[in-house]
Amino acid sequence: MEGDAFPGFGSGAHHHQIDTKILQTFQKSFVQVQGLLDQNRHLINEINQNQESRVPDSLNRNVGLIRELNNNIRTVVNLYADLSSNFTKSMETSSEGDSSGGALRSDAKAGLKRNRPA
Repeated sequence: MEGDAFPGFGSGAHHHQIDTKILQTFQKSFVQVQGLLDQNRHLINEINQNQESRVPDSLNRNVGLIRELNNNIRTVVNLYADLSSNFTKSMETSSEGDSSGGALRSDAKAGLKRNRPA
């Protein structure tokens, strides 16, 4: 079932354990992101209500709420950056078992050397 989320991902039996771990890591990160986005939605609603109320204490409370919102957004950005990095690493790891992947990488490196200005 889990392999169905990424068709073609982990086509060999020896990749199944790695792929399951990768998918669990991705799922954990996406759950964290979703939780933060839900929290941000509530923060934004409260900030808007406080702003509309014009009550000084509520407006003062917005300073902390906006700070919390900014921190949540920063955390979401970091989680997405980690997801991107982990996905890239997993694809590299996945292709290392493939003999054509190694040849492709060495050809790419050779190609870079040839393209350098003389």
